[in-house]
Amino acid sequence: METASKSVGLTYDDLLRLPDDRMRHELIGGEHHVSPAPSRKHQRVATNVHGLLFIYLREHRLGRVYSAPLDVVFTQSNVVEPDVLYVSREREERQATERNLGGAPDLVVEVLSPSTRRVDEGAKHRLYERFGVPEYWVIDPELEIVKVYRLEGGRLELELELRSGEGTAAQILSTPLLPGLAIPVHEIFD
Repeated sequence: METASKSVGLTYDDLLRLPDDRMRHELIGGEHHVSPAPSRKHQRVATNVHGLLFIYLREHRLGRVYSAPLDVVFTQSNVVEPDVLYVSREREERQATERNLGGAPDLVVEVLSPSTRRVDEGAKHRLYERFGVPEYWVIDPELEIVKVYRLEGGRLELELELRSGEGTAAQILSTPLLPGLAIPVHEIFD
């Protein structure tokens, strides 16, 4: 279960001093959030998304896809590790260091877990909006739903809600960020 420490005002430098305990450590507004290793199902979904984006980007060379753990440092007190992220070549050249990505990725993907759902759909959504992430996918592995939020007028607005499963017509996930990408939603959950 994700916990937020009562200490407020932590920085990225504080995170870097923590021992490697295989937990995910993030800062939102200086508040320390810790979540345990995700479930196999969560990891399967995140790996599928990463793999599908990786294959597309190998062919199209528009940028790179990364999986957690990779720190995205918005500010010293706002540091997160999205499950999957895409960064265009231009952003990567401007924002990437050996250790982290300093600024908003082009696309952030969070796969919900019982321990992270509230933060992923709340505080992280607001954080990604505040720092101008152009697109945010929230994937629910239990309900087999993908919610696509796109930045419009400074707000991440729900653009699409795609479903997988029996009785559902084949739905395709695409994004203007990656022209020609067409992911059948059921492949995310296989």
